[in-house]
Amino acid sequence: MIQREDILSMEFLKKSEYTGSHQGMRYRLEGEAGEEGKVLRVTVWPEPFNFFKTPKEEKISAVFAFSEEGVTEAVAWMNRQLSAHSEKWDHSWDRWSEYHME
Repeated sequence: MIQREDILSMEFLKKSEYTGSHQGMRYRLEGEAGEEGKVLRVTVWPEPFNFFKTPKEEKISAVFAFSEEGVTEAVAWMNRQLSAHSEKWDHSWDRWSEYHME
């Protein structure tokens, strides 16, 4: 299970995106402009490829408040995704055969 302590501080998130992985699921947290100010977008996708090499249709995203509470909610959401799509994460490394050098 992903813990809040696994994610870097709000000060880091203000300046840069944060990526990580857990049990075959990769994730990315990033601040972006929302209708009412900055929001926290969280995206998850199956390993082994990075955010840019993974097709859009394989990614799942959600938006949270850009705050400590929002990060805590994002971690809970990522853990729900980890459970809800466990088959996808369990077999993610089988996808290496899909890799093509450009």
